[in-house]
Amino acid sequence: MSLVAKYLKPEVVRQIRRLDLRAKFIVRGFFQGLHRSPFHGFSVEFSEHRKYTPGDDPKDIDWIVYAKTDKYYVKKFEAETNITGYLTLDLSRSMGYTYRQEVTKWDYAVSLAAALCYLMIQQQDPVGLFTFDEKVRASLRPKSKRTQLGDVLAILARSQPTGRTDVAACLTQIAGMLRHASLVMVFSDLLGQPEPILQALYRLRHRGHDVIVFHILDEAEVRFPFDGLVELEEPETGQLVEVDASDFRHAYLEELQQFQNTFRRECAQAKIDYVPLDTSMPFDRALSEYLINRSQRS
Repeated sequence: MSLVAKYLKPEVVRQIRRLDLRAKFIVRGFFQGLHRSPFHGFSVEFSEHRKYTPGDDPKDIDWIVYAKTDKYYVKKFEAETNITGYLTLDLSRSMGYTYRQEVTKWDYAVSLAAALCYLMIQQQDPVGLFTFDEKVRASLRPKSKRTQLGDVLAILARSQPTGRTDVAACLTQIAGMLRHASLVMVFSDLLGQPEPILQALYRLRHRGHDVIVFHILDEAEVRFPFDGLVELEEPETGQLVEVDASDFRHAYLEELQQFQNTFRRECAQAKIDYVPLDTSMPFDRALSEYLINRSQRS
């Protein structure tokens, strides 16, 4: 079985293609609208402006715009209008968890990333890849060629979620590696202290990147379908603890809700898209709903 067939089954590809045919403006508007020009009606020989970032050629600064706004913007020519995306996947051991022994969080993340990679390439938008646990483990330069999907999946197929993770440190490292404003798509269960992870996400936004956080949990982590005495395993250390599930359920679900609400609230304030998902939801439907909801907010 090819890697594309493994992670993008034919029926899923058909669904994604139907999305593209049924609502092409949604997908195009989603990706191409992420960096809309703040100066509608300004462009003539170039397509739009974007904020100046370190590393840009000062010769591209539009001094007329500077005179009017007192801010530095560079001309973004037609060849630059495609947005560059980076799929950023968490390789921690906890991502390998599955309650029903069917789809792990890692499998779900890879399938979702493959679908987004497919959509971006269909739009001729270059897409690259990072994988990380305690540090960045693999990277792939962004390309818009059709072969890029196979290259992305080849790296992900060789990757196994086995280690500890430091989401905050790795996102900070990635922020330092990106030279131009991009779309950074993070796929993680976000297990860790929220504050440093949020600080790393803020850093990405401060550098001019659009950020989408796909918070992926197993269905059991969301619903806690356990009863009686159960032995739970700490997802990254392997430490075992025995609890009475009936007594523990309410406190656990309340803590989870607070955890998700923290990310939802803080990401909204920073204009970061926060998308909570669990493995019981078909990822293609989750993606379609997200794209449509995003287009309606734009």
